[in-house]
Amino acid sequence: MPLFDLPLEQLRAYLPERDEPADFDAFWSRTLAEAGAYGLDAEFRRHDIPLTSVEVYETGFAGWGGHRIGAWLLLPAGASGPLPGVVQYIGYNAGRGYPHDHLLWPSAGYATLVVDTRGQGGHSHGSPGATADPDGGTFAQAPGMMTRGILDPEHYYYRRVFTDAVRAVEVLAGHPAVDPERIAVVGGSQGGGIAQAVAALRPGLAAALIDVPFLCHFRRAVEITGQDPYHEIVRFLSAQRGAAGQVFHTLSYFDGMNFAARGRIPARYSVALMDDVCPPSTVFAAFNHWAGPKEITVWPWNNHEGGGGAQREEQLRYLAGL
Repeated sequence: MPLFDLPLEQLRAYLPERDEPADFDAFWSRTLAEAGAYGLDAEFRRHDIPLTSVEVYETGFAGWGGHRIGAWLLLPAGASGPLPGVVQYIGYNAGRGYPHDHLLWPSAGYATLVVDTRGQGGHSHGSPGATADPDGGTFAQAPGMMTRGILDPEHYYYRRVFTDAVRAVEVLAGHPAVDPERIAVVGGSQGGGIAQAVAALRPGLAAALIDVPFLCHFRRAVEITGQDPYHEIVRFLSAQRGAAGQVFHTLSYFDGMNFAARGRIPARYSVALMDDVCPPSTVFAAFNHWAGPKEITVWPWNNHEGGGGAQREEQLRYLAGL
């Protein structure tokens, strides 16, 4: 994929106006308060797997609407607490996969909670999930998750996902092996977009590691890339021809730029300049609006894979230095 977005010097200064609804904060306060009416009901069941360096627990908790959300908890074997923690969110269409897929953070000494994304993980790329989305809404949608409930913020899919993700932090913070003051949220692509939202919605986190984030600057994304998942919105609008105003109003409650403007904790971003899935200008739009301490690593020759293992090493050093 060749370079297709703005030049890097323009990206570094790119600060588009945010389309923020007047009741953005009230909407999210009410959403989290409604979720808080349900007890977390967290369960940790030892998972029998022959790994010697970590202890693995099959985990479940009550997310949005009291729906059960699945996760893996991985603790460094033999470590004495309280441990720093990482909550890891997953990319689009994937589930939490297998415990041995997630050994990086526990091997560095972090209690690690790897969270399913409701309704995802049934795709064929090998990272299964085990969490349903019982509330799919009553509206038409294009194939995929991006347009599920998109005509009403109350029913939009990512309202439930972001709420699940905030609740996951509470699960890890409440575990007796974990220091609740030293928890970071981590993710790439969809997981990066989720981590960015949680960093704004849940006070007291230590840091956010946000790689090539999805769910940012929706209007520009759908106008400059033909790749899914953003293109799911285009396909929906091509059939629902009069719905654009309501669609973008709904998305304004979930736009990463609006969460970034409320981010106060240290954040480490990454962006790939040849990324046609999450275009660089959409990533910089969120990064440049981030209100707290921030850094960004630019991968000039990469597509949506971003920095890969090199980025993971940077993240390890970054968290260790906080």
